Amino acid sequence: MSSSETEKAPLHPIERTLISALARSGTNPIKIDEIALQSSLSLDQVRRGLEWLRSKKLVEIEEKEERFFSLDIEGKKALTEGLPERKIVRLLQGSGGSALLSELASKIEGFSAGLGRAKQNGWVKVEGERVLLLSNFESEEPEEALIRRIGESGKLSESELSKNEITALQNLQRRPEFITEVRNKQTMVRLKEGVLTTISTTFPEEETIGQITPEVLTTGKWKRFPLRELDVTSPVPRIFPGRRHPLRILMGEVRDIFVSMGFEEIDGSYVQSSFWNFDALFIPQRHPARELQDTFYLKEIQANLDKFASEVRAVKATHENGGSTGSIGWNYNWSEDEARRVVLRTHTTAVTIRYLAEKKPSEARVFTVSKVFRNEKPTYKNNPEFHQVDGVMVSKKLNLRTLMSVITKFYSRLGFEKVKFWPTYFPYTEPSMQTVVYHEKSKRWMELGGMGVFRPEVTAPFGIKNPVLAWGLGLDRLVMLRYNLEDIRQLFGPNLGWIRTISLS
Repeated sequence: MSSSETEKAPLHPIERTLISALARSGTNPIKIDEIALQSSLSLDQVRRGLEWLRSKKLVEIEEKEERFFSLDIEGKKALTEGLPERKIVRLLQGSGGSALLSELASKIEGFSAGLGRAKQNGWVKVEGERVLLLSNFESEEPEEALIRRIGESGKLSESELSKNEITALQNLQRRPEFITEVRNKQTMVRLKEGVLTTISTTFPEEETIGQITPEVLTTGKWKRFPLRELDVTSPVPRIFPGRRHPLRILMGEVRDIFVSMGFEEIDGSYVQSSFWNFDALFIPQRHPARELQDTFYLKEIQANLDKFASEVRAVKATHENGGSTGSIGWNYNWSEDEARRVVLRTHTTAVTIRYLAEKKPSEARVFTVSKVFRNEKPTYKNNPEFHQVDGVMVSKKLNLRTLMSVITKFYSRLGFEKVKFWPTYFPYTEPSMQTVVYHEKSKRWMELGGMGVFRPEVTAPFGIKNPVLAWGLGLDRLVMLRYNLEDIRQLFGPNLGWIRTISLS
């Protein structure tokens, strides 16, 4: 169809409705949501109709982005308490114009940044260990005025700020958690000049048939009126149906793989005693992994281990002198109070070892896939919570070669054909190995988990005589590899755009 034929085609009813709505604002741009209100059309209908009008060169569409600024946590504090530099001046005024650095630092949050700003303003100077007041400068600073103005209005757009206020805003944005910025994109539309005077001749109003119905066929209406043309290249609204998170999908795949290999899934609580999380695994109570920087401890709670009194005594003996295992243990005084401390589990092995202690199986194949917690600062490669796949196999004829075969088969089912094992150390397995897989896309080997044979110091206190093969594999790293993510935080953030656009096939 030629362009001239397209221009002479009758307008769709949606197009005519939109032109009527736009005509009310003349040549002034109008927002898309306002057009929807005035025309009683849905947003999807408005967007679709505007694309038709744009292709006919009847409207001009402009995308505008507006930035809005509001107070973040520290900004709200400054609104009620004042900026740190202002607090320094007030304290110095109340103490005769001089105070110790240490005294001010203990009373003022963000003292270092505030002191630097106060010195820059010429309000104070530092001599030795003391801060001296130079000026009782009382007029409002630009940053203080902007904080007050944003606080009064709730939020301000960039267009509402003066040149001096923009400079003050930039200064505040350099301070962590003072200002929150939100970007708001708006689509502005207006009729092209002269459209209303020429539309009746360029696009004559004519009745058309938009849908073939029984009535249209039986009355012969289809013979008298032309069928409305359809533009099959016109964009349609995107639909975002509900879908599972990529992490959940991979967890389901892991379950299917292990179940198909004859394993049974088990589960346990996120909250565990130190006994199951550490002691039962022959991790000494002075081990660095128990320090507060690695583990989340729950305050004022102690676990009840009375149900496992005999196992607790056996673990105590194993730690202190090896007990009945033939080992010399760790040679220290083991504390039951320490074992009763409650933690957010740092690995899912706490679940599998408790299963062994309760069931005491001579034959078993079990696994668990769930969340664990570490007291770590969120970074691109670490997160305080992540997911592990943990499992054990118990049988009389098992050995390390069996375990290597099982793990190789598991990773091959996930698409990793090259798997290697490196010797390593864990307190609770011997021998111990690190699993390393080759990622074809990035052309590099990557460590994904540990495994080994439980030591007698782990199994003997619970009366388990047969060999126990154990492993713990990271799951989040696998998701990152599959979807080419460089930052683990993207898995857990509220980024619906990423979820909507990735392929989940």
